[in-house]
Amino acid sequence: MTPSSLRDLPPSGPPPWLRALGRRCLALWPLKLVGNTVATIGFFPLYFWIMKNAGQPWTLPLTAFDRLIAFWPALLPVYLSLWVYIALPVFLAKDKREFLGFALSCAVMTFISLAVFWFVPTAIPNFAIDATPGTSLHFLKTVDAAGNAFPSLHVSFSVLACVVLARQLREVAAPMWLRAFNIAWAAAIVYSTMAVRQHVLVDVLGGLALGIGFGLASRPRHAVSTAAVQAEPA
Repeated sequence: MTPSSLRDLPPSGPPPWLRALGRRCLALWPLKLVGNTVATIGFFPLYFWIMKNAGQPWTLPLTAFDRLIAFWPALLPVYLSLWVYIALPVFLAKDKREFLGFALSCAVMTFISLAVFWFVPTAIPNFAIDATPGTSLHFLKTVDAAGNAFPSLHVSFSVLACVVLARQLREVAAPMWLRAFNIAWAAAIVYSTMAVRQHVLVDVLGGLALGIGFGLASRPRHAVSTAAVQAEPA
């Protein structure tokens, strides 16, 4: 085999973008593992305490769009996949600054939502659905009741994670199919919140606004500065 033919052979091993993602996962992995676990476990007691002890909730209105969304209990695994999805930006953070930036965005967004849940309690309408006792959907409806509706933290978490993941995948030059999959996963989670009758359009829109806002605010300073310079007229 000639030297020129050797140069034409495809490189062995995983592609560069996959190796870059692997390096990101290994960076600070003990901190990421402990931090993500503590944050997830610590979130639920406060969330459910507010749901139980907040005042009488105001029932959110149904829109024509809500009536178009069919009840689809098969999407429950997609709904629950948020807790895997939101961990991805944590484990793909390349350094402590990126890790802490995402953690801070989640914390502030959660604080704002919990404050709204406490001072302006809301609930979704009582949908007439079949949640047979003993099924996972029955468990979800029993544990996660109709309260703490607006804004939808499920939606805001998934949108924030989507924005940050898109940035991380772009930085490692990930293929377009993976970037599209990221957006599709987030969109599926958002849709599932209505399909399993956990949220309605009003609180989904609130969650979208919160997630997009914090996603844009979490951009690194150097990226914001570069965008500002590029926007200046020559």
